[in-house]
Amino acid sequence: MNQVIVEADGGSRGNPGPAGYGAVVFAADHVRVLAERKEYIGIATNNVAEYRGLIAGLAAAAELGARVVTVRMDSKLVVEQMSGRWKIKHASMIPLAEQARALVAGFDRVSFAWIPRAENSHADRLANEAMDDGALTGTVREAVAAGYTAGDEVAVPKTADANKVSPGWTGAVGKPTRLLLLRHGQTALSVERRYSGRGNPPLTDLGREQAERAAKMLAAKGDIAAVVSSPLQRARSTAEAAASALGVGLRVLDGLTETDFGDWEGLTFAEAAERDPLLHRDWLGDPSIPAPGGESFDQVRERIEGVRRDLVALYPGQNVVVVSHVTPIKTLLQLALGAGPSLLYRLHLDLASLCVAEFYPDGGASVRLVNDTSYL
Repeated sequence: MNQVIVEADGGSRGNPGPAGYGAVVFAADHVRVLAERKEYIGIATNNVAEYRGLIAGLAAAAELGARVVTVRMDSKLVVEQMSGRWKIKHASMIPLAEQARALVAGFDRVSFAWIPRAENSHADRLANEAMDDGALTGTVREAVAAGYTAGDEVAVPKTADANKVSPGWTGAVGKPTRLLLLRHGQTALSVERRYSGRGNPPLTDLGREQAERAAKMLAAKGDIAAVVSSPLQRARSTAEAAASALGVGLRVLDGLTETDFGDWEGLTFAEAAERDPLLHRDWLGDPSIPAPGGESFDQVRERIEGVRRDLVALYPGQNVVVVSHVTPIKTLLQLALGAGPSLLYRLHLDLASLCVAEFYPDGGASVRLVNDTSYL
């Protein structure tokens, strides 16, 4: 997809108030929708939400492999600032503009155009849906703070000053939810380097030992609020060891399950390539293409983005162990880095390895650790 149109919007009910953004990527014909993004971002101003929408739209275009992008927004401020005609005076806008410019630099050409609000209705609808989701997000946060179980929904959003800390050099504000991303231990399929998605092989003896060593390492860290896990046995067994060592509850989230590799389940890379040579080749280069009878990496990203939002809402400012699989962990790192789909193919994660990603209440994110195995 060489040329696309990005339309983005953001809104705040109070300015500042509960805020959200929406972004949509169209094909060059301005008819076919290629991607949609929306997110509730907590208490923020209209301008912050609009910039966040622009960043989300540009990131989605990059993930699609676009080279030429036309950005259309009804925010005169964002369009003029990104076009270089207006100076950025507000401190909260500077890091967002820098993030947007970093994404712009990755394309061959990006142009910005102002449009009337009536012509930006698709992105505006997504932004309003995101703000509507804010009531549920606040409910979950307050329920956790009040001591309810993670699934309970009772209450109101926190104020903008809750857990407020000074921004670091990244510009992110607030105390982040820190996700300690632990890959499960060894299974027989991982020994043979076979596609292992929705199949349910148990841990090997070495896999159980890896799980125990990881649990001991996490227990030494302490200050961990919860352990969440994929429902698959290899992840649950690894997670149970961690939860036991930490003395915290274990929550199973279906969204953390591995990619459904469909007909390639149990095959090696070479066997899958021999079985479906053209499809396998295209699948490796296009995250929108599903495995035969399975799911695409784009579909995985959508559910992992939902898990990320839920975890940030459930455990604001807390440390959470997330036990999952290669693709979900890589996807969470991809979201934290704002990286394109190439990360999925270029990043190596060992069995029972640990990564750490932080997600801030203002929408910022950072990666602190990748593929640590020093405790094994």
